[in-house]
Order: sequence, then structure tokens, then C-alpha cells
Amino acid sequence: MKINGNEIRVGNVVQHQDSLWVAVKTNAVKPGKGPAYAQVELKNLLDGRKLNERFRSSETVERVRLEQRDYTYLYAEGDMLVFMDAETYEQTNIPADMIGERKAFLQDGMQVKVESHEGRSIGVTLPEHVTLEITETEPTIKGQTASSSYKPSTVDNGLRIMVPQYTGVGDKIIVNTESLEFVKRADS
Repeated sequence: MKINGNEIRVGNVVQHQDSLWVAVKTNAVKPGKGPAYAQVELKNLLDGRKLNERFRSSETVERVRLEQRDYTYLYAEGDMLVFMDAETYEQTNIPADMIGERKAFLQDGMQVKVESHEGRSIGVTLPEHVTLEITETEPTIKGQTASSSYKPSTVDNGLRIMVPQYTGVGDKIIVNTESLEFVKRADS
């Protein structure tokens, strides 16, 4: 589907320079002299390169629709992660570096969305929140529980996350997989 260059929005996947790119940032620029344009920061979905491009409203780009399917995470095998298609039960291997540091959130049986283009997997979307257990943290300092101060802690997947003073070892917490931040204490 062709769209005008000034219609590109954050999250759109476009075909540009014979590759697939996702728009990371967009900014509409209206200079005092000359036509308006969209300044777009693009990230290559295949190799991770970044590119800043100007698109005028008269230019068209091909917007790509990605196929999304539900998969279940099974296990890690070397530098590959093994997922199973929820409908066909077919297994597929995806490179661990495609997920990056968020792979620490993967848990056996976790439901994820795998995005693909022309049969090639190009992205994995994890659930927005996961429940983890605090394995190590500093003790609560008396008098600081009323304020909104945070302390460093380690959770059961090995990540270090800042948590409120009222949490302790053994508490289950909900963590945002995108920002790697504490959301709330999990209901017991």
C-alpha cells in the first residue's frame, strides 16, 4: 500500500532502499522557505541500522503489512530461541539477539506475537507485563516507607530493577517488559 511521505507515523513499517524499516521517530517540519516535509528516523528491521530521512508530501513509500501470529516460547538452544506456533504446533528458531535484553523476561510457555514478512521472522512482541519474584534487595530503612523512594533489587531472572521501599525478598512484583520498570506488587 503506497502512502505519502508525510503520512508516515511511529511504528509504521515501510519498504525503503530495498529493505524493511520501522519508523522510530517522526517530526513534521514546516520551514519558512520551501515545502513542508517529514523528518523520519528509521530503524532497519533486518540488521538494526538507523537512518534519518526527509520525506516530502509528494514522495510515496510502500507501507508494509506484517503478519502476526501467536507463538509459545519453549526453550533456548545456544544463541537461538525455540518457539511453537499456537495453531499449527510447528516449531521455529529465532535468533536471541532479535529480542535483545528483553529475552530475560521469557518464561516457559509464555505467549508471544511473532511478526513476519514473506515467511521471514523479523520481530517478537512480549507481553506488556510479567510477574517476577524479588531474590535480593536492601533492607527497608525505617521512616522511608511513606516516601516514594526506590531501592535496587535483583529479580529471579537476574535483572536489576528499582523497587519501592515496602517490597522485600520473596515478594512477587509486576514489571513492564519495555521500560524494565516496576509497575506494582503482584496479588498473592
